[in-house]
Amino acid sequence: MKKTSKLLALLLALAMALSLAACSNNSAGNSAPAESQAAESTEPSEVPENSAEPAGDESYSVGICQLLPHPALNQATEGFKDALTAAFGEAVHFEEGNAGGDPANCATIIDGFVASKVDLILANATPSLNAAASATNTIPILGTAVTNYGIALNLDSTDDKVLGGNISGTSDLAPLDQQADMIKELFPDATNVGLLYCTAEANSVYQIETVQGFLEDMGYTCKRYGFNDVNDLAAVTQTAADESDVIYIPTDNTAADNTSTIADVVIPAGVPVIAGEEGICSGCGVATLSISYYEIGQIAGEMAVQILKGEKSVSEMAIGFDTTLDKKYNPSICEQLNLTMPDGYIAIEG
Repeated sequence: MKKTSKLLALLLALAMALSLAACSNNSAGNSAPAESQAAESTEPSEVPENSAEPAGDESYSVGICQLLPHPALNQATEGFKDALTAAFGEAVHFEEGNAGGDPANCATIIDGFVASKVDLILANATPSLNAAASATNTIPILGTAVTNYGIALNLDSTDDKVLGGNISGTSDLAPLDQQADMIKELFPDATNVGLLYCTAEANSVYQIETVQGFLEDMGYTCKRYGFNDVNDLAAVTQTAADESDVIYIPTDNTAADNTSTIADVVIPAGVPVIAGEEGICSGCGVATLSISYYEIGQIAGEMAVQILKGEKSVSEMAIGFDTTLDKKYNPSICEQLNLTMPDGYIAIEG
């Protein structure tokens, strides 16, 4: 009986030992995957605290506000976008707004860009620049198709530079002394030069004041014919045509948007127009000394690339210019006015 009891006790102890071993092996088998899963879940978040590498592919959002649809301004926008796309490809996204010629719409468009926190703003034409300058002093702003930044922004100096703030860009101003020389070259026997411009555009006033000095030094008699807006453009143009041998029109947004109104007056009157830029000349002028709006847009785009890459601050960038100037003429209007251009003038393709 005692032997039987001892045997049963031995068998029971052996069974318990085997059970404990099995439980131990099963527990060990389950712990390994858990540890592995924990290691895997923490691995992606292990980024060095001071790493300069971006979390993913860098992308940029750029807002473009254009005053109105016009060939010259369209070319500036195109050149700007091409420069950025060449540098960043699909990593740059454009938010575009066209104000339809209404400066109030520029403010609405720019406010939208600020609200969506774009990385940079392109202000195409002076009213767009003014709206952007009023809306933000932190987002980098680049202007283009702006004649003179000192005048446009009411700075103490009329020099074309804006250093130390969040604004720079490119100018569409061709040398005014050379434009005056063009009038002398083409119409040396003329006596009276009419200066036609929009009085509401500060840059137009600046150009008229400057070019008038050059022309009067050459012996011309100059008279200013300022219109307030499109409503009195035809009447003012008619007066200018009646009293002038030649009319000069600067780079003026209102004139650029209404060249057909001007052409309907000056062509029947037989009065030639020298224009400050190619877009106006193609609509109502006979000749111009013109910069390339695509080029100034592209220069602004190259400036934007440097800013977005962190290579330069907008505050240290000087205003850019297109230094390649072309003498161009409008074949259609020249033919209607029986004018022949000298050698060296390039026909504007219509």
